[in-house]
Amino acid sequence: MSGSSLRAANLPLVDKLPLVAAVLFAMIISACSDGYVKFPTTEEGQRSLGDDVEVIVLSSENITDFTRPSRGHQATQLPSGRGWTYAVGPGDILSVIVFDHPELTLPAGPQRSAAESGFQVASDGTITYPYIGSIRASGRSVGQIRADLSQRLASFIPDPQVEVRIAAYNSQSIVVSGEVEAPNRQPLTSVRLSLVEAINAAGGFSDTADPRDVSVQRGGRIYHVDVAGFLEGGMTQNNPILRDGDVVNVPRRRAEEAYLLGEILRPDVVDLSREPITLTQAITRRGGLQQPRANARGVLVFRAHGNNMTRVFQLDTSAPSGLLLGTRFVLEPGDVVYVLRSPLQRWNDTIVRLLPTVQAVRTVDDVVN
Repeated sequence: MSGSSLRAANLPLVDKLPLVAAVLFAMIISACSDGYVKFPTTEEGQRSLGDDVEVIVLSSENITDFTRPSRGHQATQLPSGRGWTYAVGPGDILSVIVFDHPELTLPAGPQRSAAESGFQVASDGTITYPYIGSIRASGRSVGQIRADLSQRLASFIPDPQVEVRIAAYNSQSIVVSGEVEAPNRQPLTSVRLSLVEAINAAGGFSDTADPRDVSVQRGGRIYHVDVAGFLEGGMTQNNPILRDGDVVNVPRRRAEEAYLLGEILRPDVVDLSREPITLTQAITRRGGLQQPRANARGVLVFRAHGNNMTRVFQLDTSAPSGLLLGTRFVLEPGDVVYVLRSPLQRWNDTIVRLLPTVQAVRTVDDVVN
């Protein structure tokens, strides 16, 4: 690969601000018309390029064959049950109040918070309460603990009115890591915590995050969750309720790029990982064709096909109908867009000259990815 080709392949990512349509229209009106490409559409011309190259001239008749559907969302296999009841565990601190019996309630006072004056669940899952002694708390809800306390206190106090609350949640938590603004550990409470809420509590997705492939590790298994399916498509199952011990990891978005080379105003790399981008969009966002050197009839797209095949798509953008066709041709990762210079070289010579560059770019992509 030449030095100029290497430099072009390593240009920064595409800007996100499209040019106004008037610029593109003016480019079409001023397109030069000195000659036409003699594409090898005949059997003899095709054979001259070799068996591993297929030439396709895009038209209204065949464009639907190469219109890639938009990337859909996948439903996760992670259980997304909406029910949630907090089970007390070791380390939690319980606040127990027996109405009309202040001697059974540890005073909080101005210097002691409810957590400091509560009953901490021991490592064996029990708490020790006056008159009763040891009582099991771990694995129970506060309602179950309240009922047990009331039943046992009834032997000492007529019709005891007991209130049990969790003063500090220490036993259960989840972890959010990866491409979020503030990776952290979050305690689980009596209020259920969904995946999206946990990510938001970690500062939200970073600019490099891939919300389509968030992983949740639970019980020795890793589940993949397309969070974008919930945010964009309303798939409620893709916003599951988290459980104790879940580890959420937001991956970095993989590089998915196409390359714009040749007679384009600003040759560059196009980022395809955020949204589908069509051929017309890509050329427009890089300033359009380089006038007057570019030939609007010679917009080529090189694309790997199968193991060893290369497809070369040709689009005539010298008329508005060609640009409309380009809005239906979605670029794929690894595509190389090349705009020929006017007057045009012989078609076969151009492809023979460009194929080594395209193949080198594909090799670099395979190594990187």
